Amino acid sequence: MRSLIGRFAQIEASARGFVLKPHEGRAVVVLAPPIDGEQASLVALLSDGAAWSTSALSLALGASQRTVQRALAELEAAGRVRSIGRARAQRWLAPPLAGFTTILLLPAALPIE
Repeated sequence: MRSLIGRFAQIEASARGFVLKPHEGRAVVVLAPPIDGEQASLVALLSDGAAWSTSALSLALGASQRTVQRALAELEAAGRVRSIGRARAQRWLAPPLAGFTTILLLPAALPIE
């Protein structure tokens, strides 16, 4: 992947992570599905399909656990997230994407020779 990007841009390490510097003054465009609302960062984290604890979400977002809990309660009422488990074992996740089956994203099995 890096060799493919190397034809169009240079990747440099910085104090805050990595920087993509395109060659010849080209612009960098990031394609991502739009997530609206005040809790867009929270929904984006939950969209990875993994079950997150409230403490892990608060660390990832740099927010207090109580702030994350309030946002999760609002999102749950709107049907944008759901919880599994109770108390300390409670985890949060976003419902699966509607409109296509995730199994279609998996590569086909190679024939056995």
